[in-house]
Amino acid sequence: MKHTSTYMQRPFPAARQIVIDAGRQGSRRHLIHGLLELDVTPVRQRLREHKQQTGEGLSFTAFVVRSLAAAIDLDRRVQGYRDWRNRLIVFDEVDVVTLIETERGGVALPHIIRAANTRSFRSIHDEIRSIQTRPDRSAQQSVLTRLAPYLPAPVRDVFYWLMLKNPPRFKQYAGTCVVTSVGMFGQSSGWGIGFLPMHTLGLTVGGIAEKPGVIDGQIVIREYLDLTITFDHDIVDGAPAARFAQRFKEVIESGRALDVV
Repeated sequence: MKHTSTYMQRPFPAARQIVIDAGRQGSRRHLIHGLLELDVTPVRQRLREHKQQTGEGLSFTAFVVRSLAAAIDLDRRVQGYRDWRNRLIVFDEVDVVTLIETERGGVALPHIIRAANTRSFRSIHDEIRSIQTRPDRSAQQSVLTRLAPYLPAPVRDVFYWLMLKNPPRFKQYAGTCVVTSVGMFGQSSGWGIGFLPMHTLGLTVGGIAEKPGVIDGQIVIREYLDLTITFDHDIVDGAPAARFAQRFKEVIESGRALDVV
């Protein structure tokens, strides 16, 4: 008896071609990764209290973006780029690319939070919520972004190469650093090792889980966030990367990004 398999056929999303390009670009780079486990108990408590008092759920992603920008602002060389004349270009503004899921199962929108180092947590939160509800408001929903998946791969590769040789133009289209998430929708620990196609600095947000911690000599249950920081080793050496990771840890655990109004 002949067995006939059943299956479902769907069109392959054109926008995923950009994701494939990103993976190809990232595989050619010299990257270093740092795995962090950060105590976010006070921050999570403040967010819960705010929701209990007002009914409003504040964006944890906005907190991470603001904290990352604050840490970069203390040493902006970690978001430096080489231009075509082999000069290091270091920007004053921290433009954070944030991957926002605008529809379940769809391709995440890489929205750029401009000058996040000068912004408040509240303004970043409001911008993320606005893009989640109205993706068409994002500047990244441009004609170029919509047409790119339909261009031949060699043409796209030339475009990527030209962008990287011109950091100001790269900043215009791709920001200066990137935040992506693999664990924000579950309550479990775990790190994600993502690829970094073109940026010098990337952050992958993993899971949040309750674990025993030591506070004032006592073992108590705390909430820990797993994060992976990725650097382009051609630009950032190990020692500066380690110092940045320590600064970022202090910014996150202090929760002071929530105080910036």
